[in-house]
Amino acid sequence: MLTIAILVSIVYYVLMKNKTDKQLLSTAEVAKILGISRVAVFKKIVGGDIKASKVGRNYVIESADLSAALGVVLSPERKREIEKSVEKTVREYGEALKMLGKE
Repeated sequence: MLTIAILVSIVYYVLMKNKTDKQLLSTAEVAKILGISRVAVFKKIVGGDIKASKVGRNYVIESADLSAALGVVLSPERKREIEKSVEKTVREYGEALKMLGKE
């Protein structure tokens, strides 16, 4: 049977190993990267803007999830929204866009 001390040591080891690979980021690291406060990071986590996992009392954010939150990676839904917007703009303002392109 695992004691709490052994379990804490295992979790700490896994977290430290992952931090050196920079696969997991703390809320403080994410706040620094985004240039916002830790409280704002927590609000984004609660609001669902940033996907995070709770480890004990703290949250950890995977690097890949942070890329998605920053908009670096487009989700399929977001791509469809952009395509619809472009089609609508071309349909409604196509002639004006052509004239602007000639200038």
